[in-house]
Amino acid sequence: MKQVVILAGGKGTRLGTRLGENLPKPMMDVAGKPLLQHQLELAHRHGFNEAVLFTGYRAEAIESFFGDGASLGMRLVHHREPQPLGTAGAVMEGWELLAERFLVMYGDTMLDVDLTRFWAAHEASGADVTLFLHPNDHPADSDLVEVDDAGKVLAFHGYPHPPDRFLPNQVNAALYVIEKRALPAFSGQPRIIDFAKHLFPDLHRQGVRFFGYVSPEYIKDMGTPERYDRVVGDLRSGKIAKRSLGAAQPAVFLDRDGTLIREDGYIRTPEQVHLIDGVGSAVRRLNQSTLRTAIVTNQPVIARGEATEETLRQIHYKLETLLGREGAYVDRIYFCPHHPDAGFPGERRELKIRCNCRKPATGMLEQAAKDLVIDLPRSWLIGDSTVDVRTARNAGMRSILLRTGEAGRDARFPDRPDYVFHTLGDAVDFALQGHEALRRKLAPVAERITPGMLVGIAGLAHSGKSSASSVLRELLAERGLRVTILSLDSWIRSAADRSGPEPQHSYDYPAIEAALTPLASRTGASTLRLPRYERASRTSHLDGEVVEVGGGEVLLVEGVVALDVPGLQAALGLKVFVDCDESVRRERFLRDYAWRGTSQEEALGRYSEREAHENPRIRATRERADVVVEMGT
Repeated sequence: MKQVVILAGGKGTRLGTRLGENLPKPMMDVAGKPLLQHQLELAHRHGFNEAVLFTGYRAEAIESFFGDGASLGMRLVHHREPQPLGTAGAVMEGWELLAERFLVMYGDTMLDVDLTRFWAAHEASGADVTLFLHPNDHPADSDLVEVDDAGKVLAFHGYPHPPDRFLPNQVNAALYVIEKRALPAFSGQPRIIDFAKHLFPDLHRQGVRFFGYVSPEYIKDMGTPERYDRVVGDLRSGKIAKRSLGAAQPAVFLDRDGTLIREDGYIRTPEQVHLIDGVGSAVRRLNQSTLRTAIVTNQPVIARGEATEETLRQIHYKLETLLGREGAYVDRIYFCPHHPDAGFPGERRELKIRCNCRKPATGMLEQAAKDLVIDLPRSWLIGDSTVDVRTARNAGMRSILLRTGEAGRDARFPDRPDYVFHTLGDAVDFALQGHEALRRKLAPVAERITPGMLVGIAGLAHSGKSSASSVLRELLAERGLRVTILSLDSWIRSAADRSGPEPQHSYDYPAIEAALTPLASRTGASTLRLPRYERASRTSHLDGEVVEVGGGEVLLVEGVVALDVPGLQAALGLKVFVDCDESVRRERFLRDYAWRGTSQEEALGRYSEREAHENPRIRATRERADVVVEMGT
């Protein structure tokens, strides 16, 4: 027998008209049936065949509606509290009804949790009590639980919390598996006692073994009109079902330093942790979506002996607290403590290894995919370094490079990011909305592309060509086509070698023709060595990336001059021109030059120079296009 205990004695005075006249709180209507019915049906789906309902206010309404539970395929036991006794007091008063192991739910929570997985985790842990923990967007007024890396509960932190204390955002979500032996026997004297506030902290001090089961699954109380409305909205939108671990969902993986918190060398102390402006609101938008979130960070300071695991835990507690103050959270934090190179004073030799978790290896992502049931190919990795870009590529995920932190200047790998944005907020907006809109816009273009085709994607600088190219690659890959993107920026001449301001002076047209035109008629594999243009120094180098191109591979040739190089445009099988609202493009142009450290006056001068010498010629190539893609805003 698997038993669930549901605390269903609440009156729901704060719910007002949402509840209905004289109904007990567990009978509030949620999408056409009582909340309590949702809970019982969930329990039944996961093999629970007995439910003990601890009732109080208007208990007869629950008894008459559910009866003995036969209609639900369960046995229901109704037990009326003699008086309000608190969550633990009610259960203790019904001691004789409890199974040796039982699940506890609160009657005012909506949840969609894999109870089978939760129950099995309790069994595997060997604990006396397992608590369902999750982060939320208001940890400051929540009961928090501190656990170690193995899930052992270290401490309970009831609210209110000291304002100067940094705590983990692991909230007691009021869902438990309890071994009856762990509870003190009922003394015969009913008393008011709460699980989270009183009983669990007392039992923990007595040595009872507690395990924290951390999950992103949906569980929210509905005790106020605002929370009720939010849950109903989440149910109707499908968000509740998508938060379940029953099916794999996409996620956003976030690098830490330079992406969420300011770069400050190696972060060795909590005092160095400061959120980058705008990060809180960006992560909050992720939380409001159905995407899971996880931080993946290399932390060689552990192997180098410059910080301990406990110090790193405090660093992450501060990060979680700062996010929580802005109504944001992440589902999980993963870190790699290893470092392959020896020779540091105080280093820990056992951690000086080549592991499978240090980025660009994919061990942390694979562990997250297992823990959080993540669909990696539909997920994103957002970071500030080429290491993050290579990690995403190794894992078969989409990559976004930010112009914060390293901003790709580490140059450790030549990998091209799928997308580039200046801030985390921009990246999140694209992942949540812009990406899907662009897929719909480009789907008809993708249908026109055939195996082996050479496709040109042109447009003014900062019009969205590179993003369009990445989306086209995704769409074509879904049809089973192999695709390589070739950026014509590789062939930008060194500033000292330009003989004028026109595009044919900035780009090496003859070299582009010589390298790319033969690819249109290839019958087998080809090897292409790309030059490399370094924007910071405005110099061209011959030691660029080597690309292997298959015979049937689609080549997306992306760049301002893709439809202007005579020999190339004649070889193109499809010509695409990407257009953009000029005010949007101008703002992107100026923002990019500001990021490079250019003064606004100089940036405006360069914009005017492009308008006079480059843009008219490039705009004219729009007439040569087979299709024009309007990128909008």
